Amino acid sequence: MVHGEKPQTRIIDDSHASAARMYDWLLGGTENYQVDRDACRVLLRIAPSTQQLARNNRAFLRRIVRYLVRERGIIQFLDHGSGLPTQDNVHEIAQRIDPDAKVVYVDNDPMVLAHAKTYLNDNSNTHVLDIDFRDTEVIYEGTRGFLDWDKPIAALFVSVLHCVPDSPDHKDPAAVIRAVSARLAPGSCMVICQLVSDDPVVRDDVTRLMADATGGHWGRVRERDEVARYFDSLHIMEPPGLVDVTDWMPDSPPPPLEHRATDWVEWGGVGIVPRPR
Repeated sequence: MVHGEKPQTRIIDDSHASAARMYDWLLGGTENYQVDRDACRVLLRIAPSTQQLARNNRAFLRRIVRYLVRERGIIQFLDHGSGLPTQDNVHEIAQRIDPDAKVVYVDNDPMVLAHAKTYLNDNSNTHVLDIDFRDTEVIYEGTRGFLDWDKPIAALFVSVLHCVPDSPDHKDPAAVIRAVSARLAPGSCMVICQLVSDDPVVRDDVTRLMADATGGHWGRVRERDEVARYFDSLHIMEPPGLVDVTDWMPDSPPPPLEHRATDWVEWGGVGIVPRPR
C-alpha cells in the first residue's frame, strides 16, 4: 500500500531523465523512456563500465539482504530511494528466508509509486511511503506501528546518495545518515554505498551530465574518503570493511584487478549502530 500519496494526480515527467528509470534500463528493464535511454548512452560514453556496475550493485543488494536475515536475524528493512520494481526486490529476498520479514520502501518518484500500487498491494508485510527519503522525521512517524523501532532495523542507502546534493541543512547526505542512525536501535545495520571515482574528470563529467539530464535531481559522484565519513558514528563491519561492493562477501571469485573498471565503482559497506556509551 502507498502511504502519504498526494491527493492530486502525480505527473510523470518524460521531458527529463530519471535516475530510477535510467537504472531500470541499465538492468535490462522496460520501465523507461527515450530520454532515459539517451542519457544512459551518453553516460556509457563517459563511464563505459556503468552497465556492469549497475548489475554488480544489484547483486550486492541481494547478498546483503540475505546476509542480514540469515546471519544477523534482522527482519525489518527500511529501503531509502527504493526505485522501480525489478527482479529480487528487498521484500522478495527477505521473505523467501523469513516470511515475516517487513520492508518499507521510501520513494517519491511518481513512476515508482505507480508501480508500487499494483506490485505490492497484496503484500501485508510491505509498506510504501511517498516521501523524500531525506525527510527522516516524517519517515519515522509514518512507519511507527508497522516497524518496531525498539528492535534492529536494516536501513538501506544503496546507490542513492549520489542523487543527493550537498546541503547546509538536514537534507545533506551525511546529516540524513546521522539522523537515521540516531533513531535506530543498537544492533541495527546501515547499508551505505554510492558511486565514487578517483578520476576528477569522470566525477565532474558524470555529475554535470546527470544534473542536466535529470533537471537538477542529482547530487554528485564523490570520493572514497567522503563516503567513509558517513560511517563515523557506526561500527564498520569487518571483514570486509568498506570496499567496492563487488568484493562484499561475493558468491563467486570477483574479477582480478586488471579486469576491473577504472572509471568509477559503487563503494561502501555496512555500519552497525553501537550501544550508547
